[in-house]
Amino acid sequence: METIIKKAGALKPLPDDSDLAFGTIFTDHMFNMDYDPDNGWHSPRIEPYGSFPMDPSTMVLHYGQSIFEGLKAFKAPGDRIQLFRPEENFRRFNRSARRMCIPELDEEFALKAGKELVRLERRWVPSAPGTSLYIRPTMIAMDPFLGVRASYTYRFFIILSPVGAYYKEGFNPVKIWVTEKYVRAVPGGVGEVKTAGNYAASLYAGEEAHENGYTQVLWLDGVERKYVEEVGSMNIFFVIDDEIITPELSGSILAGITRDSVIALARKWGYPVTERRISIDEVVEAHGVGRLQECFGSGTAAVISPVGEIKYKDKKLKIGDGKVGSWARKFFDAITDIQYGRAEDTEDWVHPVE
Repeated sequence: METIIKKAGALKPLPDDSDLAFGTIFTDHMFNMDYDPDNGWHSPRIEPYGSFPMDPSTMVLHYGQSIFEGLKAFKAPGDRIQLFRPEENFRRFNRSARRMCIPELDEEFALKAGKELVRLERRWVPSAPGTSLYIRPTMIAMDPFLGVRASYTYRFFIILSPVGAYYKEGFNPVKIWVTEKYVRAVPGGVGEVKTAGNYAASLYAGEEAHENGYTQVLWLDGVERKYVEEVGSMNIFFVIDDEIITPELSGSILAGITRDSVIALARKWGYPVTERRISIDEVVEAHGVGRLQECFGSGTAAVISPVGEIKYKDKKLKIGDGKVGSWARKFFDAITDIQYGRAEDTEDWVHPVE
């Protein structure tokens, strides 16, 4: 398929890099493509960013058949633009599509379309340290129909947003709140899928955490409410006795691409890293006897986010000395140096946008 390009008549003014937040500003163009049973995926096009019509009965509004991804474009030396492991995003996108009964995409074509859009919008890729161009591929059900079934028609689109730091704290320790009252996902559900409903289910507990001065929620498993799973926007790692421990992928945890990158680097460097079930009681016990050295999260938005405090029941677990730990710093530096082209890409993770 050939992508048709229709350029915007007038371009928006670029924001100052110092004013960038996360997900509030959008570029001049977007990618759109449609699906129906007779034609499959068809009519790929890049066109001016804007709204598209939806009937009030459009199925995504009623039954939540929606998936998305998140990745970034980075400004590298020599004004080069590059992506970090984008093929993994589109591979995961198709896994989400299968679980949500949505027709899969040609991953190679979707990646090519994303690169083409970024290439057209390259002036929007910011240059300031820590900034990037966030890429949001999304797929939604489009049938105008009220009834519980999979839609027959779909829209795939990609939008772009220049962003700064995800957390207002920047690369500094955040505080996270363990909820016992609410659960995010259960085995056999859609916890491992990047679908809209997972995030809607997390909002109430997130508000409770914010009201108590915490940045994010640390979720426990939905059956025993005992084992650590993930944070609202990132996977979680603990360093106990020089061993890096992260919850194993159990079907209710998102398979993070940054998570996988941390594990790959740790193993390359010869550090002990284990994927297993870890209970919140084990974390509390390790902290109590001084064995919990560090805790940090990983995700596309923040890359690596050091955790300085965990609130569980009536306990406040202060981690480290209030500063960024050496493990979190090492992974953050290694991954961002590859992303921004400051270090050699020995892992073959970078995709240039020519």
